[in-house]
Amino acid sequence: MKTYRKELWFNTNTRRQLINITPDIETVLRESGIVEGLLLCNAMHITASVFINDDESGLHHDFEVFLEKLAPEKPYTQYRHNTYEDNADAHLKRTIMGREVVVAITKGQLDLGPWEQIFYGEFDGKRRKRVLVKIIGSES
Repeated sequence: MKTYRKELWFNTNTRRQLINITPDIETVLRESGIVEGLLLCNAMHITASVFINDDESGLHHDFEVFLEKLAPEKPYTQYRHNTYEDNADAHLKRTIMGREVVVAITKGQLDLGPWEQIFYGEFDGKRRKRVLVKIIGSES
């Protein structure tokens, strides 16, 4: 069994952003040489997420509206966490959207459904954050 580890770094220009990282993950998978196994991809920050869904702009808007209803950014004073930071909402959004995904690797490809894509969700951006990709499996 072989293992492979790589970190991907992101720095968004906005507080919240959804980024389709499927092509980045496919590149990491090719670099690994693993053709059968499992791939773990997780956000290494508590205000960011990795999740699988459809890459459709209307849905992305719906996520924003949904998350803002559940955990609105403002007023900052509504959260006890916001004493020296203003990101309590980002912690809650990350909890809702999840920390990681695990994807099967079959014949050197991500074994995703027809519309599934892997996303990095940033909820407290404007600084560098990383995503871990860990792959285990065989080369043949």
